[in-house]
Amino acid sequence: SQSTTVTVEEPPPPPRDHLVWSLFTTLYGNFCCLGLLAFFFSVKARDRKVLGDHSGARSYGSTAKCLNITALVINIVIVLIVVIVVA
Repeated sequence: SQSTTVTVEEPPPPPRDHLVWSLFTTLYGNFCCLGLLAFFFSVKARDRKVLGDHSGARSYGSTAKCLNITALVINIVIVLIVVIVVA
């Protein structure tokens, strides 16, 4: 008796562009234009994803994520400093 094996590979998930996070960072936490830069890189990541360049989209998305995290940390530190000074 013969058996047939079929292997099906799932495609990897599309790279994240973090566009919504970058938009909120731009609107609410745009310290030193980090939010605007994150939004710019997010748009570039989305464009690359649409064109099918997943490695470029992953790179731009990673940059946008790092900029968003940096802006978030700076904004949290500023809020903590303001709360400590006021209290």
